[in-house]
Amino acid sequence: MGSIGGDEDLNRPLLQESKGVVVDPEKEKLASRVWIESKKLWHIVGPSIFSRVASYSMNVVTQAFAGHLGELELASISIANTVIVGFNFGLLLGMASALETLCGQAFGAKKYHMLGIYMQRSWIVLFLCCFLLLPFYVFATPLLKLLGQPDDVAEQSGLVALCLIPLHFSFAFQFPLQRFLQSQLKTGVIAWVSLVAFVIHVFISWLFVYKLEFGIIGTAITLNFSWWILVFGMLGYTVCGGCPLSWTGFSMQAFSGLWEFVKLSTASGVMLCLENWYYRILILMTGNWKNAEVAVDALSVCMTINGWEMMIPLAFFAATGVRVANELGAGNGKGANFATKVSVATSSVIGFVFFLLIIVFQNQLAMIFTSSTPVLEQVDKLSFLLAITILLNSVQPVLSGVAVGSGWQAWVAYINLGCYYIIGLPLGIVMGWVLHLGVAGVWGGMIVGGTALQTLILSIMTMRTNWEKEAEKAKADVQKWSAPSPVDES
Repeated sequence: MGSIGGDEDLNRPLLQESKGVVVDPEKEKLASRVWIESKKLWHIVGPSIFSRVASYSMNVVTQAFAGHLGELELASISIANTVIVGFNFGLLLGMASALETLCGQAFGAKKYHMLGIYMQRSWIVLFLCCFLLLPFYVFATPLLKLLGQPDDVAEQSGLVALCLIPLHFSFAFQFPLQRFLQSQLKTGVIAWVSLVAFVIHVFISWLFVYKLEFGIIGTAITLNFSWWILVFGMLGYTVCGGCPLSWTGFSMQAFSGLWEFVKLSTASGVMLCLENWYYRILILMTGNWKNAEVAVDALSVCMTINGWEMMIPLAFFAATGVRVANELGAGNGKGANFATKVSVATSSVIGFVFFLLIIVFQNQLAMIFTSSTPVLEQVDKLSFLLAITILLNSVQPVLSGVAVGSGWQAWVAYINLGCYYIIGLPLGIVMGWVLHLGVAGVWGGMIVGGTALQTLILSIMTMRTNWEKEAEKAKADVQKWSAPSPVDES
């Protein structure tokens, strides 16, 4: 479970001459370090992108099958997924990201036995939190009516939400398992399990909808079934010998230190869900315009494109959190700093490529989703804002990953609250309604006041960080959170 690329890459002698040309040893040393760090980074990023796309695609497949049942069925499954499940998904996913800090640092410090205990603590906290969030599912119908949804859509969506309660509880186990494995660089397992779950999901969706004719209830059941496959697949690998050092069985130590764990998990949850909800609010706000249908359709197209592309920055978010936590846990502040620079540079290059693609093909992109001329024209007007959003999102999640790896979740939660909701949202309202710039004004204001400002603040925080002090702090934190090892780690 050492570094990807091996110690031989780190210690190999540098070539000083090549075909009579003198090579600058410092430049070659830097190139070698970038190559080694990039291999470690992509060992996490590649499988993470695949697993995230597979999970995202399961929802797309479900919506596609629901769409063949009728417009009401499509609307109900979409709203139940986006509003009810989406709200809880963001909070639980954020709470589970506390493990990226704890497991990542413990793995770097070679306190392997603590990873399993941390994961069990996370199971307990997230499972209890699932019960606290149950009213959103039970009372989904009146809640959606309160938000202005038509009665038939609200009632059907409420029924779907009740059917998705097993999916809701799967998050409490799946998210911690994923971060437990990810922190140990066992990302290939996550990718294979995601592939199996996706293939099974497509088959059972076809079986339940077309052959057994279970209707909208059948589409909800398929999501429950497929997400629990993810849970049992990763759990089976973990407990059946896949993690002999980090999984030593169920332990009563998991019930100790729960309050401190709750505080860190809550800070992580607030940090991530504030970002997750931000652009959902943008879509809700566009429903108040006179030509709301065109505005919402155009914005939904842009958000769909942005959502697919976001799988890449989110994978870098996870990978950066793991790399920074691993290096800090090992007491290597310089290594954490270097991992941050390589990750930001790599993600920025990818983001710039997508930025150019949006600019060049802005007239063709929306044709994938619609043939409506008014919607195509509106998407064309919004394409530059979409490109800017994608470019900023190539940097911001990476910096958030640095924050998670370093344990800065509470600070970033305050930053997100200030940037997104105290500055970004009001600025968007002013530009959209007061200055009469419409959807573009709301989106532009939210970009400038929210995402751009947050990216700037996180960049300054990262550049001014004393990484050696962070490494010392991580070492102290690992000792504070650790328990006696049941195995000899020597």
